Amino acid sequence: MTRTVLPELPCLMVDDAVKAALLEDWGRAGDITSQATLPGEARATAVIAARKPGVLAGLALAESAFRQTDAALAFEPLLNDGARLAPRDVVARIEGPARALLAAERVALNFLGHLSGIATVTASFADLIAHTRADIVCTRKTTPGLRAFEKYAVRCGGGSNHRFGLDDAILIKDNHIAVAGGVTRAIEAAKAFAGHLVKIEVEVDTLDQLKEALAARPDVVMLDNMPPETLKQAVAIAGGKVLLEASGGIELDTVKAVAEAGVDLISSGWITHSAPVLDLGLDIELA
Repeated sequence: MTRTVLPELPCLMVDDAVKAALLEDWGRAGDITSQATLPGEARATAVIAARKPGVLAGLALAESAFRQTDAALAFEPLLNDGARLAPRDVVARIEGPARALLAAERVALNFLGHLSGIATVTASFADLIAHTRADIVCTRKTTPGLRAFEKYAVRCGGGSNHRFGLDDAILIKDNHIAVAGGVTRAIEAAKAFAGHLVKIEVEVDTLDQLKEALAARPDVVMLDNMPPETLKQAVAIAGGKVLLEASGGIELDTVKAVAEAGVDLISSGWITHSAPVLDLGLDIELA
């Protein structure tokens, strides 16, 4: 089920991340190339345009890069996050002091390209499974410091979000089960600990573990590294009693068969940790 309403990124979070990126890029003396070659009073107009097809994500961060560099820069978005892009589609127009415009360029494009790449890959997954009941969801395999933005990009591409951190859901994995003494013990301990708003998910590797988990009644069961035929058996065994999430090495060439097995969710770390950057460029408009 594709999400059509995007969450809003908190402006303080956006501005803090962008400020850190600008400081990293400017170093101790700022953009010495523009200072050396452009008069201080020079003005320019530029557009950000797609070089490749894809899905747009990250406009708020691009806008913040230009605004924080110089409040005199006017940033006009021409499309919205989540838009499908064709080559040469214009994403935004920027006008103002030339030095400031060029000093913000790379940070703006870095965020836009990275997040749009994630949205693009997510959309590729979502399109392949649109005829099924399954949603593609992200994981915690994200770039340190960028998790909220990368998970936002997943939403822009038509995916859904898994937990954001260790504190917003209980996910019992194989190592927890090993130390806890089994699937049942781990789920029972989680239920005794969790508040009524905290979901409990357990990872299983076999159909026997699935049956044991079902008896303990978690909210979600993660089916780890199971081939499609085994997933079909798991769906039949569960009988709709819990949400079923398929996970483990799922890529574009395998996601369709996994979805058609009848699972509810398909989690992929690949969509965040390995998505290629979408090529967007900034071009000065010459009079």
